[in-house]
Amino acid sequence: MPTRLRLKHAQVIIQGLLIGILAGLVVSAFRWLIAHGFQLTQQLYRLAQHKPTILWVILAGNLLIALIVGNLSRQQPHIMGSGIPEVEGQLRNQLHLAWWPILWRKFLAGILSLSTGLILGREGPSIQLGAAVGQGLGQTWSTNTADRNVLLAAGAAGGLAAAFNAPLASTFFVLEEIYHNFSPLIWMSSLASSLSANLVASNIFGLRPVLHLGLVPSLSLKNYWALLFLGLVLGVLGYAYQWVLLKMPQFYYTIAGRISRPFQISLALLFIIPLGFWRPELLGGGNQLILQLPAAQVLSIGSLVIILLVRFGWSMLAYGSGAPGGIFLPILSLGALAGFLVARCLVTVHLLPASVQIGFIVWGMAGLFAGISKAPFTAILLITEMVGSLKHLMPLAIVALVAYLVVDLLGGAPIYDSLLNKMLIPQKAQTVSDNNQIFQLTIFAASPLANQQIRSLTWPPQTLVLKIIRGEHELLPQGDTLLQTGDILVISTNLAGYQLLQKQLPEDAKT
Repeated sequence: MPTRLRLKHAQVIIQGLLIGILAGLVVSAFRWLIAHGFQLTQQLYRLAQHKPTILWVILAGNLLIALIVGNLSRQQPHIMGSGIPEVEGQLRNQLHLAWWPILWRKFLAGILSLSTGLILGREGPSIQLGAAVGQGLGQTWSTNTADRNVLLAAGAAGGLAAAFNAPLASTFFVLEEIYHNFSPLIWMSSLASSLSANLVASNIFGLRPVLHLGLVPSLSLKNYWALLFLGLVLGVLGYAYQWVLLKMPQFYYTIAGRISRPFQISLALLFIIPLGFWRPELLGGGNQLILQLPAAQVLSIGSLVIILLVRFGWSMLAYGSGAPGGIFLPILSLGALAGFLVARCLVTVHLLPASVQIGFIVWGMAGLFAGISKAPFTAILLITEMVGSLKHLMPLAIVALVAYLVVDLLGGAPIYDSLLNKMLIPQKAQTVSDNNQIFQLTIFAASPLANQQIRSLTWPPQTLVLKIIRGEHELLPQGDTLLQTGDILVISTNLAGYQLLQKQLPEDAKT
């Protein structure tokens, strides 16, 4: 290996370690403040059950938080939501964001939003905060875009490691889901950052795994058929989760189109109050709920179904509002509930022994996350590190693979890619003339556009292909995208451009 390359490796590892330390401090403070704010919120709801007038205090507090977070989001819209699609867009050079306006606004808005008990997680914001740290240091240390991306990815890995105390899974998540590349420089810097960030977080929160469930009994080989069934259920649930989540912005536009998008969080903060008053333990990302499941043997199957549906619905309401928060923990909690519910059903009909129920909680988390994120290796490693046990790699892998396959067969795409694509479409639309309008053009079998790459076609001036509707999916067009018969092109152009396109098509291809 050339000396220059060895020095480069040493450089990115050292830089990764430094980024991880700083990201670990930022995210640990973020995590600590959220935990204490959420604890206060739960105490208020429990007091309100005995003294309902306290609900007025909660309502006033939530509306004030909505006003503050709404203004922060209006100033910088990219602090809304998880933040992972933004990081992915930056690494693809499709988004160009300033790190400091993101860092301090996401930190403050995330603490305020997640402290209210919204069913959102801290991991997405933690990744974005870590990435902002890496981006800031990268701009100080290098003028090269590729080098800066390496450090931005390292910061993202460090942020996730500090949020979950899972350094290996954090590294894999960046490689498998965010960067989609196993570049040596990326994994070296990301692993170094994850380890140092995890060390910082462990000194603050301790070494106990985040989702330590105690002893998880093994599943006998003769009962492995149940893992296939669990993976099937989780795959269907994962596809449903993807479909509903991607429809939520349109849902909010329908019910609250007159409310500015950054302030739609006010609706989520109103919706959460009755749930908090009814069951404060169901609030938040879900790590407390997961830890309590092994002791929930007294709950009936009907009660578990209700809890699953409530968590599913309220997580959609929270994320769909644009509130700063992630879907990592809500997905894991839904997977744990679904796994526990499947186990309870199978135990009730005497197909499995009762001792396997804790295992199904663990395998359910991995399966649902693998299906929704389409990142099975990350799912397996993440649950292994968060639970703190290496004994269940085979069941984890089987459930993750089956759930992944089911979502794939149903047509599901990686959720963060889908969210990024939806984010980029309106940005592309802003680059065209104010005189442009949106038109749809269907590609029929006789169309000269069929089986052609977008870049090979001659388009009228000021024309932009915003998206391609292919069946039930919306694709973000690239230059090498191959147009297929049946595709519906959503095009931004002026009337003259649209008329020119129409003239170029045979009669049966015009819409």
